[in-house]
Amino acid sequence: MPTLLVTGGAGFIGSHIAELAVASGWQVRIVDSFRPDVHGTEPAHDIGSGASVIKADITDQSRIDDLVRGVDVVCHQAAKVGLGVDFGDAPDYVHSNETGTAVLLAAMARNGVGRLVLASSMVVYGEGRYTDRIGPLRAPARSIDDLEAGRFEPVSPRTGEQLSPELIGEDAPFDPRNVYASTKVGQENLAASWARATGGRVAILRYHNVYGPRMPMGTPYAGVASLFRSALERGEAPRVFEDGRQRRDFVHVRDVASANLAALEWTSSQRAGTTRPFNVGSGDVHTIGEFAASLSAAAGGSAPIVTGEYRLGDVRHITASSQRIRDELGWMPAVGFEDGIAEFATAPLRPAAASTRSSRA
Repeated sequence: MPTLLVTGGAGFIGSHIAELAVASGWQVRIVDSFRPDVHGTEPAHDIGSGASVIKADITDQSRIDDLVRGVDVVCHQAAKVGLGVDFGDAPDYVHSNETGTAVLLAAMARNGVGRLVLASSMVVYGEGRYTDRIGPLRAPARSIDDLEAGRFEPVSPRTGEQLSPELIGEDAPFDPRNVYASTKVGQENLAASWARATGGRVAILRYHNVYGPRMPMGTPYAGVASLFRSALERGEAPRVFEDGRQRRDFVHVRDVASANLAALEWTSSQRAGTTRPFNVGSGDVHTIGEFAASLSAAAGGSAPIVTGEYRLGDVRHITASSQRIRDELGWMPAVGFEDGIAEFATAPLRPAAASTRSSRA
């Protein structure tokens, strides 16, 4: 029976991956730091028989060799996630995400573990793919003056007109626009360097907006889905920033788990030194306002409030083309938007975390 190590395997996405892997016949080893600002209580979820759970931090070089020794493949989910509260979070992002990945990869090299599935994110692209009437172009960063004035749509520097958003593919250049995004690019670059140096095989999964059961609630580092659901849980209306027309691809966590299992199998058939990124999205574009309204309706809660607020570092539109993962890995999402929202409206969430400044998946 092959052995899989899932870092961050007690977290939101990691626990679903571990659970599906156990059901699929893997021997699963979970390592998680159980940081109280994410988990609240530990363990957060019982994966069941077939999985061993080890409390450790992947940045701890004294522990990492024991963690990776004897495994066939690593699914690296552990990371500090979200946009962050302020720039004071930057050292923790870099340490957790980039240093942690470097420590893990070095241990894999020492112990002859040659297959990796890396959790990345849509944030590596920055603003998504756009065109104006001349053709494709990269959207410039939105100015504070425009955001303050409620001018949220990116404007073409060539024509002065609003840009048209399109689906983005994996060959788009990196354009990180916040600290978290920068560290995800760093993780990808480290993984590619490791593959070249060791002959390893890497599948990089760039998640779009993941939602579903076991999301963390009550933390400023969570995504909008968790923030909206947490508000409804408190009997409050979800607060939607900007004008609510930001386009996103909301993908259910069980579909993300199945994409990871497909990627694990894919790594076993690739030539040495291969690194390949894959977008993981539903292929079904919705606005943030639509998501909030659908969730409120499904939960029987108050209608969302569109506030006009903004956060520097947020991007306007980012939606994926997931054609590559469908064509090359044979993966298809199984949870539709309406069914996913209906389940999420009442699904159990991770208990409220301790009030600290850091977050880890």
